[in-house]
Amino acid sequence: QVQLVESGGGLVQAGGSLRLSCAASGTISSFINMGWYRQAPGKQREMVASIASGGIIRYADSVKGRFTISRDGAKNTMSLQMNSLKFEDSAVYYCNVITTMIKGYWGQGTQVTVSS
Repeated sequence: QVQLVESGGGLVQAGGSLRLSCAASGTISSFINMGWYRQAPGKQREMVASIASGGIIRYADSVKGRFTISRDGAKNTMSLQMNSLKFEDSAVYYCNVITTMIKGYWGQGTQVTVSS
């Protein structure tokens, strides 16, 4: 069983920055993929950024150049640095991991609200 706890969400003005963190109870090296997803009201959950165990990083087109995903194996954490935030970035952001047993886990989510 893996537990994920997100933190760092909040209210920020457009153009501002936030840094989200995800603390994992398991060992990051045992995860084949880690990622951030978001879900805005009335919309489907979408992938924002992901990082695979081999280091391959993917970003949604809408956040490329503004968001940076990273992970710290020593601290068992994953982060999402979000710069130049836009109103449309407002959503609940979720941390997700996929284990080597091909099981997926989700955090409880953290709200990001960007005021225009």
